[in-house]
Amino acid sequence: MTDHPIRVLIADDQMMVREGFSVLLNAMPGIEVAGEAVNGREAVDKVRELAPDVVLMDIRMPELNGIEATREIVAADGAAKVLVLTTFDLDEYVYQALRAGASGFLLKDASARQLADGVRVVAAGEALLAPSVTKRLITEFSKLSDGPRPLSSAQGAYGELTERETEVLVLIAQGLSNSEIAERLVVAESTIKTHVSRVLVKLGLRDRTQAAVFAYEARLVTPG
Repeated sequence: MTDHPIRVLIADDQMMVREGFSVLLNAMPGIEVAGEAVNGREAVDKVRELAPDVVLMDIRMPELNGIEATREIVAADGAAKVLVLTTFDLDEYVYQALRAGASGFLLKDASARQLADGVRVVAAGEALLAPSVTKRLITEFSKLSDGPRPLSSAQGAYGELTERETEVLVLIAQGLSNSEIAERLVVAESTIKTHVSRVLVKLGLRDRTQAAVFAYEARLVTPG
């Protein structure tokens, strides 16, 4: 970990939400609010201007919604991680945001500790997807994938993975942590970290969340 605090940009069109999150996060050690944005367009501009580590992104905003803003931020920057804020954990837009490149999501009624922990997890490059939510994500992606459609280049890319790397990818998509995967496969956690890194590099993915999305869309993971 570096010594500098995690810099956060809060993007929400409701002033009370922005101010509330700002107060909560600034009170947490190792975190500082770098700025605020009132819509998606301003969020994209502020990321370019302020270079935050994490963007707390509301989905429903004027001018440019959170999904499109996330897509632009991920495409243009690559360093800022997006943590989506939503009122309902089964919001259909959450899945679109994850596809657009978000690293996870939090409910707007999250506690101060959950909010801070979420920011730290995403800043560290980890996914913020609870196992209970992961099962519902699998089901949702399965529904979205129903019907014939051509394999994308991404779907065919997992052929470059070794058998063990594919196994690790599937376990990531099932919501397991590195330590849990290591225990399941009876290997050292450091070995799993190496496998995860190789999976991300080979597939050209940003983080574990994107690896999970990839596994759903490649149909490596199915409901059940």
